[in-house]
Amino acid sequence: MSTNCFLVISGPNLNLLGCRETSIYGGSSLEDIHQALQESATAMDLSVDCFQFNLEGDIVDCLQGAPEKYSGVIINAGALAHDSYTLRSAIGSLLLPCIEVFISNMDTREEFRHHSVIAPVCLGVIGGFGKQSYVLALEALANLSNQ
Repeated sequence: MSTNCFLVISGPNLNLLGCRETSIYGGSSLEDIHQALQESATAMDLSVDCFQFNLEGDIVDCLQGAPEKYSGVIINAGALAHDSYTLRSAIGSLLLPCIEVFISNMDTREEFRHHSVIAPVCLGVIGGFGKQSYVLALEALANLSNQ
């Protein structure tokens, strides 16, 4: 595994295997997002491991093993970002940089700003750019790890 390998976690809001329509998420499926990340990582001589979890506990378990394997974390916790203090604690205890991403869907269903309890323990938050939000987060973490 590359010394610059990054963990990418998508939460339950991106489980597009069911009846959710990809138009809600900027026209991209989770597979599209992961493919774009893989392509970008390869172009930057990096690697990414992408996972999607429906349960908070599974995300926390994955994060607990991250410091041994990864140089940073990109997370879109979905609805868990709004109220999961367990997830906030897990991210806060990481000794890795973590960037929260979210895919804006303001045009289709949200009338409010993104509210996140995990944002204060993340290095930053990138949202509103569809799948590009993930790629921007990867570029930021790559630049940080090269300093």
